[in-house]
Amino acid sequence: MATQAGELGSTSRSSNWRTPAVIILCGCAIGMLGFGPRSALGFFVQPMSHEFAWGRDVFGLAIAFQNLLWGLGQPLAGAIGDRFGLFRVMCVGALLYAGGLLLMRYSSTPMSLNIGAGVMVGFGLAGCSFNLVLSAFTKLLPAEKRGLALGAGTAAGSLGQFLFAPIGVALIDNFGWQQALTVFGFLMLLIIPLALAISTPPVAATANAAPADEQTITKALAEAFGHRSYVLLVLGFFTCGFQLAFITVHLPAFLVDRGISTQTGGWVIAAIGLFNIMGSLSVGYLQNSLPKRYILSAIYFTRALATLAFISFPITPFSAIAFGAVSGLTWLSTVPPTSALVALMFGTRWLATLYGFAFVSHQVGGFLGVWLGGIVFERFGSYTPIWWLSILFGVLSALINLPIVEKPVARAVAQPA
Repeated sequence: MATQAGELGSTSRSSNWRTPAVIILCGCAIGMLGFGPRSALGFFVQPMSHEFAWGRDVFGLAIAFQNLLWGLGQPLAGAIGDRFGLFRVMCVGALLYAGGLLLMRYSSTPMSLNIGAGVMVGFGLAGCSFNLVLSAFTKLLPAEKRGLALGAGTAAGSLGQFLFAPIGVALIDNFGWQQALTVFGFLMLLIIPLALAISTPPVAATANAAPADEQTITKALAEAFGHRSYVLLVLGFFTCGFQLAFITVHLPAFLVDRGISTQTGGWVIAAIGLFNIMGSLSVGYLQNSLPKRYILSAIYFTRALATLAFISFPITPFSAIAFGAVSGLTWLSTVPPTSALVALMFGTRWLATLYGFAFVSHQVGGFLGVWLGGIVFERFGSYTPIWWLSILFGVLSALINLPIVEKPVARAVAQPA
């Protein structure tokens, strides 16, 4: 708390224009821009695969690498942001993101697709996605504004999904997939000026740091991974990545295989984004009064039930959009309670780093969801095994989160509040 007050005070002295409202507004805009294009990449599977005679496993592998490298890059980006401030990290991330989308636009081989859509976009997301925005909110905003701000920051990513899915479909239909990627790439450059509003001070610039803030990153990691509740939280987060990545990339093609139009698929992905705005804001509000572990368990179990209902009945435009709506209510709603639990257990000093390692688990799940989806379809001509695996993971994660203990970690030496 002392660190947060010090950071906010330092921010107030150096940048009076950065009020809580400005910080939240600009952070939400970054979350929207960062999450939008990557959530619409599933609509490029068919046009690119048809043009270059690729199987879905080729595109799936590139997006799987993207998810994995986003996850692996997140702790590094978080550690650099924690130590040197977030602005530089976000600038590099935005440039990598934009460059990756533009390289994807000119890709004609699996290798160039893997470098652009996989490596560059993956590391770019690590540097400018909503994960770092949530860390900035926790560090810069007073405690009474944090819960709703975390929900709003997560909902902003869903707003990006809601807007970019139909926009992406419209751009592809009217101008081609190359021009759509060009537009997406240049839009990512808007993140750079917006990042000025949520920049955090370097550690060296934070005067009068409390003794609790003298903990090194090595000790912080050892403490976290030796803490049972953190490990359970990390394991449960794997399922979130598996389910989200599989649906984002493969659901549009799955619906086309069932005779549903591409336009309807666009609205299904948009419905996920729209309803997750409500879900994320609701969870951001509810986590102030309800145990966060119960919220997470309910989210995972609801996803499992929704998936079971979806694949058990004939696929129609109505059932697809209904599935999108129910999925949307739980889509990114795991993020506010997960990041809040990390902050509650260990404080905010290394929040971006510790949440980043939790996000690695999320993205390993995302890698497997996308990659296995492509492999299973090419081998069996069906996504059915992955749907059932998603249901199993949802039930397991619902159970894994229940034993989490929601209180600060006990340290050998008492630290000031």
